[in-house]
Amino acid sequence: MRNDFVPLLFANDINVYSVARAFYEEYGIKSHVYGKYEGWPCSGSKIINYTADPGADVSDVFLKLVRGFAGRHKDKKVILIGCGDSYVELISSNLSLLPENVTAPYIDIDMMHDLINKEKFYELCAKRGIDYPDTFVHRKETADNFAPPFEGPFIIKPSSGIEYWKHPFPTQKKVFKADDRDELVKILNEIYASGYNDSVIIQNFIPGDDSYMRVLTNYSDKTGKVRMMCLGHVLLEEHTPRGIGNHAVIITGHDGELESRFKIFLEDLNYIGFSNFDLKYDRRDGKYKVFELNARQGRSNYYVTNAGENVARYIVDDYIDNKTGDCKIVTKEALWMVVPKKVAFDYVSGEENRAKMRKLIREGHYVNPLDCRHDSGFIRRLRFHKSQYGHFVKFKKYLGKQEE
Repeated sequence: MRNDFVPLLFANDINVYSVARAFYEEYGIKSHVYGKYEGWPCSGSKIINYTADPGADVSDVFLKLVRGFAGRHKDKKVILIGCGDSYVELISSNLSLLPENVTAPYIDIDMMHDLINKEKFYELCAKRGIDYPDTFVHRKETADNFAPPFEGPFIIKPSSGIEYWKHPFPTQKKVFKADDRDELVKILNEIYASGYNDSVIIQNFIPGDDSYMRVLTNYSDKTGKVRMMCLGHVLLEEHTPRGIGNHAVIITGHDGELESRFKIFLEDLNYIGFSNFDLKYDRRDGKYKVFELNARQGRSNYYVTNAGENVARYIVDDYIDNKTGDCKIVTKEALWMVVPKKVAFDYVSGEENRAKMRKLIREGHYVNPLDCRHDSGFIRRLRFHKSQYGHFVKFKKYLGKQEE
């Protein structure tokens, strides 16, 4: 057990729980976590010291919490990690104001804004030869006087996710799909009527179900060198309005050419910390096309730890132990799923995919990140099973029974 540092995490979801689990399993350390509300999966955890504060994502409250915590742990290095976009932005915005004993593996706020804003991100991709879907950028002042240079179906999403979620409305979704122009205009009007004023990204829909998706998680050290890359083959995603695109089932994979291109991209930017790319394979031209970059580890980050590369270890090696090394490309196959096995087998397409899942489960190369043997107890198990049962209801409601 290490006692020379302490993790300080912000959020209250599967992302933060997965990072805390990685710290606990690697170093025997409980992470200290701040989130806005009490609730699953962090409240009541035995591997987390959780505190709820409704103002945790407000800049002055956030800084007060960080400074207070750092002051109470002056004899240790505090590793500060955001597990949601708003917290990551707060850390990046306040890097120069953090106490001396706090270390935070993040890029500066200007670079972050360029990368998480989808319009600017696609401009960077175009300059560096990274493929992305055919894209049209719509602005509020354009109203309905526009013509995308491609046919529907259309994918619609805000350029600034952080700004978008500040303006809730009844039909709000993480991502929209429109079959024709009339439906597209209706969705745009609803988005702008909410008060959102940034641009909206309209893209050509790439055909294929969830199994055409990929996720690429990377860690870049404090010198900007990529130290770890882990590609995941997404077999199933969530389909609730606010959860569309959240991963539900992943098997780790490997594609040397794809990984090489993104390694060059990250190192050219001198990027620092975790990065997470969502991609989809386009069978029409045989290319993987990137949707976005998350300037943090993704909510499914435990798929990396499950494949043998503990995400917490990379931060500690880099910032606490000052270790260097070559880039580790993960090649071990392992299965990660956040839904019950029956839901996974009912909704994952392709017998080949399901056969691979059965094999990995049989061999013990399988994990549900919320089912942690270090975090047992009667009430905890009840909450876990309640959350798992909810997936049966959600998938039936939004996808129905799948037919092969």
